[in-house]
Amino acid sequence: MASEAAVLEHKTEQDEHLWDGGKSPLKASYGKLMMWYFLVSDAFTFAGFLIAYGALRFSSETWPVADFVFEKIPFFDHAKAPLVFVTFMTFVLIASSVTMVRAVQEGHRENKNGAVKWLIFTIVGGLIFLSSQAWEWTTLIVKEGVTLHTNPFSRHIDEGTYLSAADLESMGFTKVEKDVHGTTATYFLPAGAADIEENRYFVKTDHFGNSFAGKDFKVGDSYLITINHDTHMYEPGAYKSASGAVLKEEFGPRAFGALFFFITGFHGFHVFSGVAFLTIVAINTASGIYLRRRNGHEMVEKIGLYWHFVDLVWVFVFLVFYLI
Repeated sequence: MASEAAVLEHKTEQDEHLWDGGKSPLKASYGKLMMWYFLVSDAFTFAGFLIAYGALRFSSETWPVADFVFEKIPFFDHAKAPLVFVTFMTFVLIASSVTMVRAVQEGHRENKNGAVKWLIFTIVGGLIFLSSQAWEWTTLIVKEGVTLHTNPFSRHIDEGTYLSAADLESMGFTKVEKDVHGTTATYFLPAGAADIEENRYFVKTDHFGNSFAGKDFKVGDSYLITINHDTHMYEPGAYKSASGAVLKEEFGPRAFGALFFFITGFHGFHVFSGVAFLTIVAINTASGIYLRRRNGHEMVEKIGLYWHFVDLVWVFVFLVFYLI
């Protein structure tokens, strides 16, 4: 009986040991475990968006070429530097991951001042990225005319020379001037066209009124798309292919603008949220709250997990939108 009682007592102690709670799965705290749960669920969300992008893109007959869509750089309006600016954005975001690693290291060492310093560097990197993305969006919307339902970029498949007004008239085109929102726009209708809206050709001019007639261009040249800078209306540009045929540069698939702004905007919201959280954590770190807890500044590590996730997601967004 005594042995049975001893066995029962030992079993009871084991049961209490198994069910007493407070055990950290995988040696991770509850807070870090919940952060991992959130990041995994968020990864599925981004994966769904990128898969939808791929399905729509590869089901479309044409798609804009990234080298021509993203060739602008700040302070140089007429310079062409394909993907240079977005590469700079990517570098800044990846560099901010390095500073985040240093902040976590200093937190583990209970070095409050060091953690704050590297957190500030990370915040600055996030703000530079957000500012760059704001400039990119502004350029695409205001200067290029990309919206949720309009995409002036198509996939350029031919080379040629711009046609002058005299060229078009000599080829049987009829010159028509039409008032568009108070601005006179010059159109050239091909033979048999009954109305401007039916078959539109437009003589390309820049925002100083200078004609690009006779200007040679390469495949994908941004000047293929015509913009009236007074009305901000886009029209297909009239140009002549190497074979002499008159062609039109059509608008691109409408889904491009909606997908680009939604997915990059969703990621940008994550970056903005990350900058806000980093600012709060930096202030708390500077106040010494985490130092008094003596847990290796775990909160800095948790926000670091989120920031690394945001950086990793951008690598996939960059690959899908800009490189493929």
